[in-house]
Amino acid sequence: MNPLKETVVYISREIERTMGIEPSDNYRIVAGRTPYSESIKSRYPDFVTLIDGKDGSSAGTSELMAHPDTSTLISSLMASGKRPYIMVFKNTARIEPLARERGWTIINPPAETSEKIENKLSQVQWLGTMESYLPPHRLKSMSGISWKGQPFIVQWAHGHTGAGTILVESEETLKALQDRFPERRARVTEYVSGPSFTANIVVTPDKIEAGGISYQITGLAPFTDKRFVTIGNDWSIVKSLLSAADLDAVRKLVQELGARMQQEFWRGLFGIDMIKDEKTGKLYLIEVNARQPASTTYESALQQAERAKGADGLTTFEAHVTALLGQPLAKPVIEITDGAQIVQRVGPTVKSVPGAAVSNLEKAGFKTVSYGNIRDNEDLLRIQSPGGIMAGHGTFNESGQKIVGVLKDGFAS
Repeated sequence: MNPLKETVVYISREIERTMGIEPSDNYRIVAGRTPYSESIKSRYPDFVTLIDGKDGSSAGTSELMAHPDTSTLISSLMASGKRPYIMVFKNTARIEPLARERGWTIINPPAETSEKIENKLSQVQWLGTMESYLPPHRLKSMSGISWKGQPFIVQWAHGHTGAGTILVESEETLKALQDRFPERRARVTEYVSGPSFTANIVVTPDKIEAGGISYQITGLAPFTDKRFVTIGNDWSIVKSLLSAADLDAVRKLVQELGARMQQEFWRGLFGIDMIKDEKTGKLYLIEVNARQPASTTYESALQQAERAKGADGLTTFEAHVTALLGQPLAKPVIEITDGAQIVQRVGPTVKSVPGAAVSNLEKAGFKTVSYGNIRDNEDLLRIQSPGGIMAGHGTFNESGQKIVGVLKDGFAS
C-alpha cells in the first residue's frame, strides 16, 4: 500500500530504513551502495539511486545529499512538474543547511527540536513534570561524583543504541572516567536491572498512534560484546513479561509523551524505551528517541502481514510518512504481537559474517539484511523472524538458539 499523495525522496545511508513503502514513481529512494541495496535496486531500477561511499564505507546522509546524482534526481523530478519533499531518518544540524542551500524541503521535524528532546541532559528539563517517570537521577559533572558503594549508570548527552551508557560498579571505574572526562556533564542514574521495552509512536496534531510494544534485546553474545547495546526486538514475548497493569501503564505513558510532543508541533515518529525493575516491578522511562526508530521497517512488514490476513489499518511507516506530509491518518495503526529481529554488530573479533552462515539462516526460514559497515558497533547483519526468538528476559527460545548456533558455527569456520 502506498498512501502518498505527494512525491517523497527518502535519503538514507541504510536502505533498510526506507523500505516501509514500496519504491514507486512518487516514492524515490537515495541510499548508500551495499549488497542489500543493490538487490533492492534490481527490483526497482527506476526508483532507487545508489551512491558509493568513500574508502569502501557506506555514504552518510549528508554525503548522499551533497552528491551530484541526488541533485540530478531532484532536478529531474522538478522539471517533470513534481515538487519532491525530502525525508531523512533523522534531521540534524548538518543535514538541515545542506537542504536549505539547495532549496529542498525536509519534512522531518527541525533538528533543534530533535536535539532538545534526545539530549540526555536537556531531556530532563524538557520532560517537565514527567521527569518523575525516569529512574532516580541527577545531572552532574564527572568531577563532582563520589563513590558510595552502590552501582550507578552514567549517560553522556549523546549516545547510540546504548553505546553512550556506562555502568559504574567500582570506585576504580569511576576514577578512570573522571581522569578522562573530569568536567564532562552526565546524567547519573540509579542502576535498575530488568527487561527493557520499546514503543514506536506516531504523532499528528490530533492523534497519537502506537503499533505494538516490543521487548528490547540487549547485550547478548555473539551479537555484541557491549552490555547495554540494543541488538533487536521481540514482539512475541511481551505478553509474558508485562502484566495487564503494566500494559495500561505503558499506554498511559505513550499518550502523555505523545501529548508533550504535540506541544512541540512534532509530526511523525518518535520512540520510547522503558525498563521494568526486576526487584520492584516498577516501569521507568529510560529513553526518548526523537526520530524514526530503527525497528520501524520490520514492525511495518509484520503489520503488512497482518493486513494480508484481514487486519484493517496503516503500518507504522505509512502513518509516519503521512504525518510528516501534514495529512490526517485515515485509519489507526495496526497492532502486532508477534515477530522478532536481531542484529549482529561489528565488534573486536567480528568484522564480517561468512556467506555460508547467511545462507544457512535463510535456509532455516529467516530473512537477512547484510550491511557493508566496518566501524565498531555498526550493523553487520539483520536477521528477521515472523515468530518470536526469545523464551524470556535475556534467554533465547529454540528459534533464537538456532540463529546463535548458525552464527557461532560460521565464525568458527
